[in-house]
Amino acid sequence: MGKLRNQVQVNIPFTMLYESFLDGFLMEGLNPEIGFDASALDRYAPSDFCHVAKKLRERNLTVTLHAPFMDLSPGSPDPRVRSLTRERLGQILGPVRAFLPKTVVCHTGYDARRYGHMWGDWIERSLELWSWLAEQVRSEGALLMLENVYEQGPEEMHTLFEQLAGHGVGFCLDTGHQAAFGRTPPEQWIEFLGPYLGQLHLHDNSGKRDEHLALGNGNIDFFRLFRRLERLTKRPPVVTLEPHREEDLPPSFKYLEKIWPW
Repeated sequence: MGKLRNQVQVNIPFTMLYESFLDGFLMEGLNPEIGFDASALDRYAPSDFCHVAKKLRERNLTVTLHAPFMDLSPGSPDPRVRSLTRERLGQILGPVRAFLPKTVVCHTGYDARRYGHMWGDWIERSLELWSWLAEQVRSEGALLMLENVYEQGPEEMHTLFEQLAGHGVGFCLDTGHQAAFGRTPPEQWIEFLGPYLGQLHLHDNSGKRDEHLALGNGNIDFFRLFRRLERLTKRPPVVTLEPHREEDLPPSFKYLEKIWPW
């Protein structure tokens, strides 16, 4: 999978890594971005996390983590929902201590269709959680990254990063989410949130839904995007490939090598 294998993360749910794909990642020398959903956090013991982490460290592989996100709402007007969200996201700290990742990626949980009428209050409520989690993560040597999902434009996230700048929180630009759900060109995301950019999630789609295709199999202009990124920074952010099918990983690496500017 070429020269970029040591510089790029590859997404994999913890359950799949533990039960089926650990040997493959070790043999291929793939750096995992390990996703933890509620089931994995409740099902597996700390010893399971430490077992996998030890195997990855023995191969000098870099690890990033993805926190749970389904049904969580850090800015919810319901205090019980916020409490549950904090409890569930707090569970990621166990894997953080085991894996010692570079970054921990979280979804903001914002959707203008649900929270647009209370945007300011939603931001204020979510800041309490993110500032707490960012400090917990940073105390373990990692950085918190907040990822766009249903945000229509970068202005919906800008206040979060402004307020969290002192906590080392970075922006994770998810190209597939931007193409499927955003209404703002990717160049504007980069211009607006460029100072906070710390990570990229790369996957392709047709622009109609979140398909997680191999790079080059959809309509996203990655060449143009990377030229913009090259002008923004001379060092690459953390980059994660996020195809959802195993057979889409090799062509994603091959495509990325053609456009990699660093």
